[in-house]
Amino acid sequence: MPELPEVEALRVFLDDHLVGKEIDRVLPLTVSVLKTYDPPLTALHGSTVTGIARYGKFLDIGVGPLHLITHLARAGWLRWKDGFPAAPPRPGKGPLALRTVLTGGDGFDLTEAGTTKRLSVYLVHDPAEVPGIARLGPDPLDNSFDRDTFAALLAGERRRIKGALRDQSLIAGIGNAYSDEILHAAKMSPYLLTANLTDDEITRLHTALLTTLRDAVARSSGLAAGKLKAEKKSGMRVHGRTGEACPVCGDTIREVSFSDSSLQYCPTCQTGGKPLADRRLSRLLK
Repeated sequence: MPELPEVEALRVFLDDHLVGKEIDRVLPLTVSVLKTYDPPLTALHGSTVTGIARYGKFLDIGVGPLHLITHLARAGWLRWKDGFPAAPPRPGKGPLALRTVLTGGDGFDLTEAGTTKRLSVYLVHDPAEVPGIARLGPDPLDNSFDRDTFAALLAGERRRIKGALRDQSLIAGIGNAYSDEILHAAKMSPYLLTANLTDDEITRLHTALLTTLRDAVARSSGLAAGKLKAEKKSGMRVHGRTGEACPVCGDTIREVSFSDSSLQYCPTCQTGGKPLADRRLSRLLK
């Protein structure tokens, strides 16, 4: 799933490639992709892109008074094209979900792999009209996201820190992959309860969060959209690396699987050498 660093990199990429250009047409190609119907997508035809913004994992293309907003979900992606075939694409065939063609002939496709279709597109007058944006917590790349702000967000929370980091209404933009990376950098178990965090641990976690996200954004800066996925994967230290050696201590990276996701961690760095229980248990193995 594209998370804050990748969506931020896409924002920068589109700011360079899209702003100031005129939209010729926008074509939805799957039934499920478009979540709004008024105004219609045809309202964008002949209009000029005025700006690009990001809200957590949401990408916002400003077109005059309107906002074309997308959430790429788990398997979605944006693919820039310098040109398109003359024949229009056939709706419902393959991964193509939406095509945006500029008057210059270039543009982008939104695609989604797999059979579970969750990629979402909205055309609204105000980004706050999108339910997922309206409920977002603060953005960790904002200068106001300091240690005290982070501590205040965690105050009163009583759940595992992995889940808290992924809660978009608490902190915007962090998903499964970067929560694994942040906790590894902070040397904390994903099962650690937020209510049990000490002041020093909150400070350490805040530092790891900012460092991990800012480093990922820096690595992605200037990359073409087509190279961002590979950069994300290459930069991961524990996420998606089950069975490999931890780059910090050399221990074997382990995994806990759930019904629709999994987490990866290093026992030596994060759990005192103890392997975590699988999803059927809620405690460390003795």
